[in-house]
Amino acid sequence: MVKIEKRKLMDKEAPNRSTGIVNGRSSNILNWDDVRFSWAYPKYKKMLGNFWTPFEINMSKDVKQFPLLSNDEQEAFLKIIGLLAMLDSIQTDYAGKVADYLTDSSLNALMIILAQQEVVHNHSYSYILSSIVTKEEQDRVFDYWRSEPVLVKRNDFVISGYENFTEDQNVDELLRSIVYDVILEGLFFYSGFAYFYHLARQQKMVASSTMINYINRDEQLHVDLFVKIYKELLKEYPELDTEERAKEVEAIFREAAKLEVEWAREVIGNKIEGLELEDVESYVYFYTNVRCNQLGYERPFPEYRTNPLKWIKAYEEVDLGKTDFFEQRSRQYVKVNVQDNGFDEL
Repeated sequence: MVKIEKRKLMDKEAPNRSTGIVNGRSSNILNWDDVRFSWAYPKYKKMLGNFWTPFEINMSKDVKQFPLLSNDEQEAFLKIIGLLAMLDSIQTDYAGKVADYLTDSSLNALMIILAQQEVVHNHSYSYILSSIVTKEEQDRVFDYWRSEPVLVKRNDFVISGYENFTEDQNVDELLRSIVYDVILEGLFFYSGFAYFYHLARQQKMVASSTMINYINRDEQLHVDLFVKIYKELLKEYPELDTEERAKEVEAIFREAAKLEVEWAREVIGNKIEGLELEDVESYVYFYTNVRCNQLGYERPFPEYRTNPLKWIKAYEEVDLGKTDFFEQRSRQYVKVNVQDNGFDEL
């Protein structure tokens, strides 16, 4: 296995432009006009353009609406918040650990921004909960990851993929950990996102769904960043781009889909009026195909080639801007003029 060395704080003899993503030479001086990857600076600008904070979102209507939700709706709401809080917590730490080994200063900078955005995401979950439930209930929700068996299985699945890299820094394990990252940020959030958008479609908990919308937008950029790093690593180490790896990645995604469907059955089931479990499951399989295919591999579930939740695209593509932060009107989620990302049809 190719071991990975930690990035030097400064290398006076190395060029500013890195010679490799890992184990490369770089002065560690960041000059955006002299970086190795042409896509890094546009990604940087896009991530900065997404900047937001939970303080900007008025929760007053959600405070009044939460007690009016059904018991099942309230339980699903809290359990999903608990899940998201746990996932974003470990994501912050993982991004920092990856950054330590990136010898390309531009990618290191992007990873630090990513980690900061994950901190904001976690803050948003605390902000939502502190607005609608007691401190005691908030503490209980943040401890779901310890007590919910389905959550424990999902969390152990991702953490094992991350810990292998943190304990043995080599290129093979880094590649594998990125697969788990794409699953965490690009799949394990998505049935939860669908639930919040479903509530917003019924004009319920619109402020919370706005927060989720911002998080969703960030996570899409994070997935794309890690996909790019994954593919660049395989270019630098083509001997690791094997048929065995392709089969392993597809198997990991199949297991991830199984766990996400199990979670959807637990928190959504057939308990949420207007949100069919069968559609949510198909949505999970569809996005499993999307993410695996983004990494360059075959779709694990080829029969799921169409997004069954067509209405959700309006939420993912809404132009949030900065105009409705303080008013928090019930939004109708009109689509903006963006290029189709191709994710409704595979």
